[in-house]
Amino acid sequence: MNFAPQAAQAPQSRNTPHASHAATTFPGITTPAGPVPPHSPFWNQQRPSVMPSHRYRDAYSRVEIPLTERSWPSNTLVAAPLWVPVDLRDGNQALAEPMDPARKRRFFELMVAMGYTEIEVGYPSASQTDYDFVRLIADTDIAPEHVTIVVFTPARRDLIERTVESVRGIRNPVVIHMYTATAPTWRDTVLGKDRAVLTELILAGGRDVREFAGDAPNMRFEFSPEVFNLTEPDYALEVSDAMTTLWDATPERPVILNLPATVEIATPNVYADQIEYMHRNLARRDSVILSVHPHNDRGTGIACAELAVLAGAQRVEGCIFGNGERTGNVDIATLALNLHAQGIDPMIDFSDIDEIRRTVEHANRIEIHPRHPYVGDLVHTAFSGTHQDAIKKGFAEHRSRAESTGVSESELEWRVPYLPIDPADIGRSYDAVIRVNSQSGKGGIAYLLETEYGIELPRRFQIEFARRVQAHTDEHGAEVDAAELLAILGREYLDAGVSGADQSSSNPAGGEREGARGDRIALTSHETTSDPSGTCTRVTLSVDGLSSTHELSEGGPVAALAAVLSRRSVGIEVLSLHQTSVGTGADSAALTLLEYRGADGAPQWAAGSSPSVLGASLSAVVRAANRVYGVTDRERSASPRQAMSAV
Repeated sequence: MNFAPQAAQAPQSRNTPHASHAATTFPGITTPAGPVPPHSPFWNQQRPSVMPSHRYRDAYSRVEIPLTERSWPSNTLVAAPLWVPVDLRDGNQALAEPMDPARKRRFFELMVAMGYTEIEVGYPSASQTDYDFVRLIADTDIAPEHVTIVVFTPARRDLIERTVESVRGIRNPVVIHMYTATAPTWRDTVLGKDRAVLTELILAGGRDVREFAGDAPNMRFEFSPEVFNLTEPDYALEVSDAMTTLWDATPERPVILNLPATVEIATPNVYADQIEYMHRNLARRDSVILSVHPHNDRGTGIACAELAVLAGAQRVEGCIFGNGERTGNVDIATLALNLHAQGIDPMIDFSDIDEIRRTVEHANRIEIHPRHPYVGDLVHTAFSGTHQDAIKKGFAEHRSRAESTGVSESELEWRVPYLPIDPADIGRSYDAVIRVNSQSGKGGIAYLLETEYGIELPRRFQIEFARRVQAHTDEHGAEVDAAELLAILGREYLDAGVSGADQSSSNPAGGEREGARGDRIALTSHETTSDPSGTCTRVTLSVDGLSSTHELSEGGPVAALAAVLSRRSVGIEVLSLHQTSVGTGADSAALTLLEYRGADGAPQWAAGSSPSVLGASLSAVVRAANRVYGVTDRERSASPRQAMSAV
C-alpha cells in the first residue's frame, strides 16, 4: 500500500471572496475575505483581515539584538531566584483605588509570612500615604530584621532626598531604587534629551543618591534603565556600567541592575538574548545583582522571566498573581509554583493558597480569575470525562503505591494525570478536583460518589449510570454535585432516596418491606436459620396483593429469593452483586448494586438500600423483579419519555 503524500487540488473557493454571515449579527466585525495568500497550503484557508498590522514594526526593526550565539537555551533552572514583590508600589499604582494603610499593612504582613525577604514597599516621594507607610516600618517591628526594604524614586534630586528621608531610622537593610527611561522613543518624545544629556542626568541622580545615603551602612542601590528592552544594547550597557562605577559596586556591597521589559515587544527568546548580552558584558559582573522586571503586554511575562533566569538573571521583580499596569507585572506566584512543579524549592510558602488569594483580593479589590494558574477556583477541576477517568485512576494508583512502599501520600512522588502538582501542597482539598456536567463521564461520577459518600461503583455499572447522568445534565444544562448524583442513583435504580433509614421496623424478621412504592411485587418478610443439617431460608412474598410463604434449603437468601420468584413466573438471572456502603460508621447504609438478566436477555441494573447488607441485596432483587414482571402504576401513566427515563 502506498502511503506517499498525494497531490491535492485546492478547493474552488480558494481565491473567491469568503462569504460572511456575521454582518448583521456582529456589525463591528469584518470577516476576513479576499484571496488566500499564494504561499498558503491547500489546508489553510485563512484570508487577509482588515487589521492595520502594517502600522507596527517587529522587535528586530526597533532595537538591535546583538547575540548570534547564545548559551541560555542549553541551561536549566536549578534554584529559585531572589523574588522581590512590587505589589505595594508598582501594583498599587495600577489600582483604580490604591490601598489604604490597613490593606497595605495586611499585604506586607502576608509577604513576610510567605517568606519574601526583599520587598518594594512604596514610592514615598509620590504620595503621603506611601511615605507614611515607610515611616510605619521605621517606627514599628512589622518588618523582621532580615527583610530588605526597597523604595522607589526617579532620578531627581528633591525626590531622591525625600525618598532617603523616608527610610531614615529603618534598621533593616534598605535599597534605594532609582530609575530613568532610556529607550529612544522615551528620550525623544517624553524627555527630549539625547544620549549624552540623558547619561549626565542619570549620573547626577546617582551622585545625589550617594550623597544622601552613601554613608548609611545598611543601604544599597538599584538602578533601572526603564524600557530596557527597547534601549540600544550598547547604551544600556554604557549607562549601567557608569552607575556601577559611580556607586563603587563591590561583591560586599553589590549594586542591583534591574532590566525591565517595561512594555513587552517580542517573543521571550528576544528578552533572553538581551539579558544574556548584559550578563556577558557587564563590567564588575561579580559586584552586580542582575535583576529583571517583565511586564505582560504580550501575555508572555512568565516565559520572559523564566528564560531571563536561564540567561543569567538572579533576581525577579513582579507581583503576586500578576497585578500591574496595563496587562500586569509578571506573576511571581506562578513563577515560584512552576519551580515547585519541577522539583525545585521556590523558597516561598504557598501552603495556604486560598488565604493568600483572599488577602491579595482584599488588598487589590480585584477578583482572581477562576482559571488563573494554581490559585483559580477551577484550576484543579476536571469536567471532561476523559480527564476525570485519568485523574480517578491516577489517585487510585497513588494510594496503592503509597501503601506498597510505606511512604505517606503527601511525600510520595506525584504522578496523577492532568494535575501538575498535588492540590494538597497548596492547601486545597480534593473535593473540587472532579465536578460533573454534560461533558463528564463515568470516571468523574464514580470519583465524586466515592470521595463524598464512600460508594464504590463497579465499572460496568459506571458505564450504565453515566448514561443516566448524561441525560439529566443534557436536559437541565447545569453542573451536578455529589448529592444530586446520589439522588439520581436513588431515583433511577431505587425509586427512592439512598439512605440508611430502617424501613423494616414492623418486620420482626429483619427484612425490608417492599411495596411502599406501589410495586406489584413486595418482600413481606424473610428469615434465614442455620443448623448442622444446613441453611434454611423462609420468604414471604406478595405478588399483586397475593401473599405466599416459601421455604428453601439450597443456596443463600439471594438465590432462594430468585428461586421463589421463578416459581411465581418472574425469572431473574442474577449476574453479579456489588455491595458497598453509603457513608462511614455505625449509621452508614448498605447499598447493593445488582446486575441481572430478565426475559429479554439484556443485562440490566437495579439497586437496594437497607441498614443491613442482606436487606439491601434482597431489596435489589425485588427491585429487579418489578422491572421484569411489569412497570409500576406510576410508570404506566407516565409519558413514553418519562417511562424511558425511569428505566
